[in-house]
Amino acid sequence: MKLRGSDIIIECLLEQGVDVIFGYPGGAVLNIYDSLYKYSDKIRHVLTSHEQHAGHAADGYARATGKTGVVLATSGPGATNLVTAIATANMDSIPLVAITGNVGLELLGLDSFQEVDITGITMPVTKHNYLVRDINDLADTIRRAFQIAGSGRKGAVLIDVPKDITGHECEFVPQNINAECNCVTADKTGDSNSSLKSVVDLITSSERPFIYAGGGVISSGANTELAAFAERVDAPVSCSLMGQGCFDQYDERYIGMLGMHGTKAAADTFKNCDLFIALGTRFSDRVTGCKQAFSKDLKIIHIDIDQAEHSKNVKTHTEVSGDIKQILTELNSILPKRSNHEWVKRASELYSSFKAVQSGTKELPVTPMAILEKLDELTEGRAIITTEVGQNQMWAAMYYRNRETRTFISSGGLGTMGYGLGAAIGAKIGKPDKTVVNIAGDGSFGMNLNELVTLSKFNIPVIQLVLNNSVLGMVRQWQRLFYDRRFSETTLDRPIDYIKLAEAFGIKCLIIEKTEEIEPVLKEALNLTSGLSETARPVLIECRIDRDINILPMVPPGADITEPIMTMNN
Repeated sequence: MKLRGSDIIIECLLEQGVDVIFGYPGGAVLNIYDSLYKYSDKIRHVLTSHEQHAGHAADGYARATGKTGVVLATSGPGATNLVTAIATANMDSIPLVAITGNVGLELLGLDSFQEVDITGITMPVTKHNYLVRDINDLADTIRRAFQIAGSGRKGAVLIDVPKDITGHECEFVPQNINAECNCVTADKTGDSNSSLKSVVDLITSSERPFIYAGGGVISSGANTELAAFAERVDAPVSCSLMGQGCFDQYDERYIGMLGMHGTKAAADTFKNCDLFIALGTRFSDRVTGCKQAFSKDLKIIHIDIDQAEHSKNVKTHTEVSGDIKQILTELNSILPKRSNHEWVKRASELYSSFKAVQSGTKELPVTPMAILEKLDELTEGRAIITTEVGQNQMWAAMYYRNRETRTFISSGGLGTMGYGLGAAIGAKIGKPDKTVVNIAGDGSFGMNLNELVTLSKFNIPVIQLVLNNSVLGMVRQWQRLFYDRRFSETTLDRPIDYIKLAEAFGIKCLIIEKTEEIEPVLKEALNLTSGLSETARPVLIECRIDRDINILPMVPPGADITEPIMTMNN
């Protein structure tokens, strides 16, 4: 059958199981939006206030659901506004397909109105990208884009479509693709039996093993296999920022994050372990600190789907390349059950004592620790937590204990301020039955508060929690430590009335100023946003905290992660 290019795009999205896309219209994508109007009973379009946040929403949707997120934007500034969102997703290995419009083929390269070489711009921050020059290539290009985005080490793919391509007609032949998973499953081919035997030999000879799990565990859906592996190895478990939620953090084996803002328990356990088992992680500099000190005299097993990551950042002892889920399944079938009771008990007790000390470090009316611990208690660790970037992000990772996979959603590699609210919108649309809370600092919130109108317009019942300390807290903390307290441009003191702001967007606002207000306010917000009924509504909570509460521990950049700073003068 003959179809217009714009209809072919929608038909191909339907083939891939796509039922929602995020975007913002413009001249170069008018044909596509015309087709969306025609297909509105099959694909939901969510209009955000800005293209960047549409990209973050598609990213949050992908992280929450495991599907490939889709975002649509027009040419020129519409496309360039997507760049940060595309880079954010690609850096964290999130499957995302971005479709942009462009000027007609004859206008390309002439500095035409709203023309930009978006494939050239995004080449360094995508897994792959395409410029469609022939309508006969359009369908196969879209199919390949989804295959690339959702296979192997997942990532972002951009498809740039000139406007005349969307208006031309050509023959379209549908393909039958499993609509329940809008991505192609990763290659399941693991390493040879000899490699796995080496892993088993190292584990069975180890007395103090330590498991470190990253985002690859979530990407491969291996949380169940990880739990079984941790029990079989009988080892303490730490998760990277991207791995939060891949292991039940209520489990006694969990001892918090490792690295720059990791727990003292994780640092001490790392210092004393004799085998480090890294699963689906890339050894970020924020985790390793001084790379020479990190890998010195330590046997490291690295299991990851991307061979390029092996010994890239730290030298490893044994490497296994392949899908984490399959490899853990094979290891669990051949690994004899170990017992390291005293080792695990020691790590667990260190973590418990760390939590108790950190929670009681500040004699202030309201602390972020108390807020997040109460939120954790009230939701039993089962809410979807999205975050912005900065102190708010680290507090959320440290004090909210995620029990389920795909419930901690944050910009890790790129560290994108302004990410969280868009991601929360996408996560809630993807998982409408889950409680979704975006944790923000007031600095990050200033970058995306316009998306409150998206929450309000579509009545998306998300809790937007703002830890308002009137400063750029993380940068200010670095200025205190490394710049002799020269607080250059990090004191905000913005005269924002959050109640009036929320009212302007038609959103309920609640305030926390005292410790005794934490529980009742959080309960009210959870009640207002709960359920799938028409009465559920979005809520903004302003939490007024002291500007000099620091996120500790902290390892200075490039220092030994086993020697974190535990206290600092205010």
